[in-house]
Amino acid sequence: MKTLFLLRHAKSSWDNPDLKDFERPLSDRGLADVPVMAERFMSRQGAIESRVDCIICSPAVRTKTTAKLLAEQLAYPQDEIGSNPELYFAGSNMFLKAASLVDETNNSAMLVGHNPAITEFANAMTGESIENIPTCGLVEMQLAIDNWSDIELGSGTLVEFDYPKKKK
Repeated sequence: MKTLFLLRHAKSSWDNPDLKDFERPLSDRGLADVPVMAERFMSRQGAIESRVDCIICSPAVRTKTTAKLLAEQLAYPQDEIGSNPELYFAGSNMFLKAASLVDETNNSAMLVGHNPAITEFANAMTGESIENIPTCGLVEMQLAIDNWSDIELGSGTLVEFDYPKKKK
């Protein structure tokens, strides 16, 4: 059994229209949302069993910053965060490929990416109909596989879908 977490980057800033999309930083709200989501993640029942063994993010500034801030909150070594350029403007198949390449010693992994691909991938994996994973939204799914290389679309079971504005 493997656990896959999908995290959409936190809210980004549009303050500087001259920046390329890839270079956009997090907004103040985005910076505030990451610790909120980390706290919710850690306080959930079973969070110990659901710890993150591996974090891989798109190389865009907003995803790297989101991943680093979350890692800091979870006491995950920031220098161990992986970067996969294929997660920037990726489709479901690229998320699937990234998950299939996770080291088999990891029982859980988190992919940090962008919409619309992250929502499409969550739905393709779980058969759910999540309309939109908002910024800093987190999806947890269980995979009935022993090896990451065996991951297939439709093989996930949704465990949790949380986001900063969700009423608890």
